[in-house]
Amino acid sequence: MKPKAIIRLLAAAAFVAAGSLSALSHPHVATTVKSEIVFNKEGAISGVRYAWTFDEFFSEFATQGLDTNKDGVLSREELAELAKVNVESLKESDYFTFGKSGEAKLEFGEPTDYWLEFKDKLLTLYFTLPVKAVRKGGVALDVYDPTYFVAFGFAKDNPVKLVNAPANCSLEVKRPAQVSGPAQPESFFNSLSRASEYGSQFANSAIVTCK
Repeated sequence: MKPKAIIRLLAAAAFVAAGSLSALSHPHVATTVKSEIVFNKEGAISGVRYAWTFDEFFSEFATQGLDTNKDGVLSREELAELAKVNVESLKESDYFTFGKSGEAKLEFGEPTDYWLEFKDKLLTLYFTLPVKAVRKGGVALDVYDPTYFVAFGFAKDNPVKLVNAPANCSLEVKRPAQVSGPAQPESFFNSLSRASEYGSQFANSAIVTCK
């Protein structure tokens, strides 16, 4: 996917001057991830709750002009349309979430319970990603951008939690062995698509094992 398409993916409603980000070095957006893997009453994995916090530059750029009542505070209502655009567009890139239960690929439904919060100069997107076919047992989830336009990183403390998990389930969190790749020309990144494997080397992984 081209960089401008990723910009639309993340904040289409705010980016009337997308070229401003294209001038920066790769990756263009840094996103800190916190997640909760949710189980239902039957002990099956039913969804993932996310909190994605974008870097300060992106946050400021994305929220320009959204303080419609000029009170110096961005309310959830003022950010509602931007949140809607974000979660609807995320489908194009599989929500940057790639999961397996055994050998079966996890399929996700439309995001629910989504909103944006602007606090301490940072913009955070909250949403729940339902698992279409509810599954019992373990699961492996990877979070990354195949094109590496967006650099995802797990939060330093408690990046992943299990909610209502059976007692026999345990969690392992894995961070990428390297945080950045070798220097590449922008033309290299522009040639990458959603099917590319380049970004997988920077994947953050949550592995749930249920015995």
